[in-house]
Amino acid sequence: MVYALGVPLYANTAPLYRFLEPGSWRLCYGVPAELNRMVLSGEVGLSLVSSYFYLEHQEELGLLPDFSVAVLGRVYSVNLFHKGGLAGLRRIALTTESATSVELLKLLLGERGIFPRYENREGGLELLGEYDGVLLIGDKAIRAYASLLDRLPETPHALPTRFGEVAVVDLSMLWFARTRLPFVFAVWAYRRENPPPLPLVQALRKARRQGLARLGEVAEAEATRLGIHPALMEHYLWNFRYHLEEPDRLGLKAFAQALGLPFAPLYYPA
Repeated sequence: MVYALGVPLYANTAPLYRFLEPGSWRLCYGVPAELNRMVLSGEVGLSLVSSYFYLEHQEELGLLPDFSVAVLGRVYSVNLFHKGGLAGLRRIALTTESATSVELLKLLLGERGIFPRYENREGGLELLGEYDGVLLIGDKAIRAYASLLDRLPETPHALPTRFGEVAVVDLSMLWFARTRLPFVFAVWAYRRENPPPLPLVQALRKARRQGLARLGEVAEAEATRLGIHPALMEHYLWNFRYHLEEPDRLGLKAFAQALGLPFAPLYYPA
């Protein structure tokens, strides 16, 4: 039987599976919202899922203990693009691809006493003609950000956050300012009664080692796919934390606590 492995087709997940060796498994692609549903229903056995989804369903799900898609500081691909100041936000168009970024945005704005009307909408920066802000994630967000750059600065630390009347708020950076912890956007999860086969977990670990060792190659391919500058893509990818280390676990726990949810993970035993 071929085992179904769920992966979001985003540039930031490419280092985890680009070099996955063939085996008795197949890749199922989707946006996080789709993969969340598929792992819960059993359509896929193991999947990268949104951290908010995992926290909501942690009694049903197990975790790989050494995998994450996390960032300490700016992430560049979970962005609120907006006009005017944050305090003036009245209507925000939300991505429909992932609940984690939506919940993070609501949390961070709510703590500042900002409670706009949120509406789910498909689209990109063109929505700023109708809304005060638009939340984009993943490839859409990094593409939108790249489209605003007229040139790539010599140092990535000089990447701008304002383009005329459009400002870019990086939600991961706001989280870091709040907690001084990483933010975990995704984890590998599976239904507790159906843990993944050990050869697959071992193959994923090997694929990650290859992906990180050959990050320039991954960045080049993803930059070509998305049509953005390879140097921007490389900077984007090397920011990520892929191992769910203790700071990442503390960040995930802090997110759970901020949402009023428990944090009692069951980790894969091997």
